[in-house]
Amino acid sequence: MAARGGSAFFLILAIGGLVGCGRPAGGPASAGGGSPDTAVSDGGAIGWFREVGLEKGLDVVNDPGPAGSYFMPQSMGNGAALLDADGDGRLDVYLADAGAMGGAAGGGHEAGSPPAHRRLFLRGADGRFRDATAGSGLEEGGFGCGVAVGDVDADGRPDLLVTEYGGLRLFHNAGGGRFRDVTAASGLASTAWGASAAFFDYDRDGRLDLVVANYVAFDPASLCYLGDGARDFCGPQGLARVPASLWHNESVAGGGPRFVDVSAAAGFAALPGAGLGVLCADLDGDGWDDVFVANDQEPNHLWINRHDGTFREEGMIRGVAVNVVGAVAANMGVACGDVDGDGLDDLFVTHLDTETHTLWRQGPRGTFADATAAAGLARTRRGTGFGVALADFDLDGDLDLAWANGRIGRGPPADAPALDPFWRRYAQPNDLFANDGRGGFASVAAANPAACGTPNVGRALCAGDIDDDGDVDLLVATTAGRPLLLENVAPRRGHWLGVRAVDPAGPRDAHGAVVTVTAAGTSRSRVVQPGGGYFSSHDPRPHFGLGEAAAYESIVVRWPDGTRERFSGGPADRRVEIVRGTGTPP
Repeated sequence: MAARGGSAFFLILAIGGLVGCGRPAGGPASAGGGSPDTAVSDGGAIGWFREVGLEKGLDVVNDPGPAGSYFMPQSMGNGAALLDADGDGRLDVYLADAGAMGGAAGGGHEAGSPPAHRRLFLRGADGRFRDATAGSGLEEGGFGCGVAVGDVDADGRPDLLVTEYGGLRLFHNAGGGRFRDVTAASGLASTAWGASAAFFDYDRDGRLDLVVANYVAFDPASLCYLGDGARDFCGPQGLARVPASLWHNESVAGGGPRFVDVSAAAGFAALPGAGLGVLCADLDGDGWDDVFVANDQEPNHLWINRHDGTFREEGMIRGVAVNVVGAVAANMGVACGDVDGDGLDDLFVTHLDTETHTLWRQGPRGTFADATAAAGLARTRRGTGFGVALADFDLDGDLDLAWANGRIGRGPPADAPALDPFWRRYAQPNDLFANDGRGGFASVAAANPAACGTPNVGRALCAGDIDDDGDVDLLVATTAGRPLLLENVAPRRGHWLGVRAVDPAGPRDAHGAVVTVTAAGTSRSRVVQPGGGYFSSHDPRPHFGLGEAAAYESIVVRWPDGTRERFSGGPADRRVEIVRGTGTPP
């Protein structure tokens, strides 16, 4: 967030200092639709999504805390996750709520008011969700921000980490949809404002480590005003930056989760930022997972894994630190995928509505170039983007783009009658873009009113096959509103394959594995990594649109330790599970 076109913005500390923040108000996009320079076409789409949240039982309204308190974390939103919490093979929904931390100047609720709580919804065999929060162990906590999911102790059940304003909270999955707060015993002692987080095995020891993108050092006593004297949420200008943190997993069998902070030894502690989005993937082609951190109004960081427990920051020399004109931006959500079919993963990062969301294409391997304009994405100013996903929504074989929008500075009231009047000034419509098969994009927002028609204060966005029908659905967590459960109803333009890549040591999802499916002579790769977007955890099962191919020839997996296996082909339009050690040499 930050830097908004308009009048000057000031941060006032309660202790009396005055710090200029250079954070003007509101962007040019209208509250209820696209700005005049937004390129919008139907892109050949005919209604890709249907909103089914209430119909399917997600009957909940996000509580960000008291409206008008201007507690800065409120403007950043609360996270969400898709995970199989109870082990029945179906994706459940977890929502981080924030109620107890949003009092005046961040002081919390008044005495006697309800505590903050999380929400866990379990999906039943009938496709409906049941609120299973009570008795789940997930009911309470501080101001919830990002969510990460991973089996940290290899017991076969996904555990859940929540970043908070002021720390981390780890919930160990005890089975059956019940969790236990093991933060203190796990060693995850932090007082930083954690944003997005992800689990990955950076040292190839078979255990999932943790990286957290930390935001800024915010004093709840801070007050921020627009140049006209009106109060608004603070931005990061004038606030101390905080480095990302890296936690090494030192759990032993039967001993419970245990982490050690290795941020200093690994190199992360030496370089502060204002981290919001984080992504773990092999971005230089050496087979080891690297870490990309999207920094708000700071150069992005690309931490390259040096294979010895240390990382070197190379964002600038690899082309992803700044945009094509060398400027920093309000980098927030991040998505990774091969948008142009050249076999190399690209990066997309969301920004303010006064800026341009950026697509960095990879090539040659390990280096990136700003290809935003060439991809048709230079005129996407409907809103300020947060959560984002690259997925093949129409199964034609290429990756499309979806992201959630919502202001961080007050604007004209949006036509959003379900929202509190205070939050209508921060609501904007979401965005959806179709890939033309060559890495070019066109807006399909106008043809998708369920996803993009009604303004919301969109923040986290999770992508996954929630209803197990073979296409990718979306969950959008909104501030002060209901979550959007967007069922994919796109006319199918091809076949599909769902893959679960399993490490039998848990068994658990093999975070960091690269799955390559070859169908009709075309190979497509996906990384097993639910972390990404913004404050979000996606479906951990890679999904492939195959276009006209009714069968696939093979699946090749590069496992997290670098070994490779080949698995035989078969018919499309199904989900397969592949287990490490059961394939053949590629």
